[in-house]
Amino acid sequence: MAGTEQGAAADWLRQQAQPVRSLLRNAISYGAAQSVLVCAVAWLVSQVLAQAIFVHAALADLRWSIVAIVALVLLRAVLLYRQRACSDAAGRVVTQNVQRALRDRLRQLGPKWSAGQSAGDLVTRLVDGVDTLAPYYAGYLPQAALAGLIPAVVLLAVGLREPWSALVLLLCAPLLPVFLILAGRAAAEASTRRWLRLRRLGARFMDAVAGLSTLRLYRAAEREHERVLAAGEAYRKDTMAVLRVAFLSALVMEFFATCSIAIVAVMVGFRLMSGHLGFAEGMFALLLAPEFFLPLRAMGTQRHARMEAVAAAEGLVEILAAPVVVAPAAAPAITPKTAAPGLLLRGVHASQGGSGEVLRGIDLAVPAGSRLTLVGPSGGGKSSLLAAVMGLLPLASGDIEIDGHALQAADLPAWRAQIGWLPQRPHVFNGTLRDNLLLARPEADEVSIARVLRMASLDQVVAKLPQGLDTPLGERGLGLSGGELQRLAIARMCLRDAPVLLWDEPTQHLDTVTAAQIEQQLDQFARGRTVLRVAHRVRDLGPQEAVAVLVGGKILEQGTVAQLRQPGTAFAALLQEDLRA
Repeated sequence: MAGTEQGAAADWLRQQAQPVRSLLRNAISYGAAQSVLVCAVAWLVSQVLAQAIFVHAALADLRWSIVAIVALVLLRAVLLYRQRACSDAAGRVVTQNVQRALRDRLRQLGPKWSAGQSAGDLVTRLVDGVDTLAPYYAGYLPQAALAGLIPAVVLLAVGLREPWSALVLLLCAPLLPVFLILAGRAAAEASTRRWLRLRRLGARFMDAVAGLSTLRLYRAAEREHERVLAAGEAYRKDTMAVLRVAFLSALVMEFFATCSIAIVAVMVGFRLMSGHLGFAEGMFALLLAPEFFLPLRAMGTQRHARMEAVAAAEGLVEILAAPVVVAPAAAPAITPKTAAPGLLLRGVHASQGGSGEVLRGIDLAVPAGSRLTLVGPSGGGKSSLLAAVMGLLPLASGDIEIDGHALQAADLPAWRAQIGWLPQRPHVFNGTLRDNLLLARPEADEVSIARVLRMASLDQVVAKLPQGLDTPLGERGLGLSGGELQRLAIARMCLRDAPVLLWDEPTQHLDTVTAAQIEQQLDQFARGRTVLRVAHRVRDLGPQEAVAVLVGGKILEQGTVAQLRQPGTAFAALLQEDLRA
């Protein structure tokens, strides 16, 4: 199975090279041209030394040869610069293409798929995994071609002047590739283990950071700290195993290359002493012998870049191959009959990942312009129901209608544009506070922004920030507290000014006083809109609030708070539990 996955990853890597074939071809051409220049420089140097040592030629007589050597060296430097520019550009283009493809696929998969993945593992694949691709295309692929081209050029050049040295090089050359293949298998297994360990380490670390408050509350932080340290130590050992294989393989290849060069040197020396070889030819062969083995030695180093890329590509291919639920072609946009459409759910069943069935025969009606509150224990399916209404959770059976239009056959982006979504854990992007607000409505003016800041009780917080609305926020809202982040999400939702509002416990992270103030503002904002919300504080619901009790994916009760708070009902049990908390 592992071999099949690695084969698929290698095929995918080759496919990504198609858009940059011209860049890679240019890089290889520049490298091959450099080998020709190296041969020319080696011949000129051997001729200059022969003339200076044995003919006692004056410096003036050798000046043009020296000028030619300098010119060829400078030209080789230019070709080397162009080669690296082309290879680096190839790596950069492929990395950008893969990043774009991953962003598009994540957008197609939707937040529900992302929520089912380990955040640390996903980040490791998307960041560290993509970073391993550039060395593969910029280093390994060009070097793999040059490892065959450059030795052939050098062998031809040496063979024309000194056939016996060329024969020695030809006989010694297979030693390096054979050992490279033998060592490559162990190195590939070590690289795969290291990459999988890194993914697990990233997942554990992110989970530990996300649950740090809970760990400290239950006095388990030290135990988790030890587990992270153990995972880090295991990753260190795997990394050292990869480096050990890399260093040993490089050492053995250097040994074989050095022995081969030594054999050439000994043969050249004996032939010089016997008078069967001229000095210039012998020096020419000695100068080119290291150049013959240099690409093969470099190939050994670059091979590890390939192993890292193949190991990382397996995780990237998993993301790109994840099945996407595609809406029917030419799906019509939902045109509500009223400004605030009504929602109707009939016999809705849905499953989510390995959690099994999370919605079981949901029958629910939210008339246009009304509000319905979902209550129930944690894990009862409330958030899943909101996801189904947004089209993020595929239905196994049943129907969802918006003013009589079937959601399953509708244009989902157009439908979601009519929704003001307030999640339980809102996301804040890396940018300014203003940038995060304008995600809801980029064309919003300052008056509208000020209005929603007051509604979310965020205006005083903004006034205290060093740069006001232009204060930069780090990823996940670094710089704001949990309650302030929740208020920012409320302000963003209000700025969207959508006719349908879906709230998942909008005031859960706020203190009682602030929550009461914002609830009052949200009540006014929601007038005339269709609202489906999840409530956390059951005791704060008014007697005429329409509620539906959701337990185990089923609606057990539905009615007003006054009707359902009678003893013996599921709602009454929730209320008593909330009062005891």
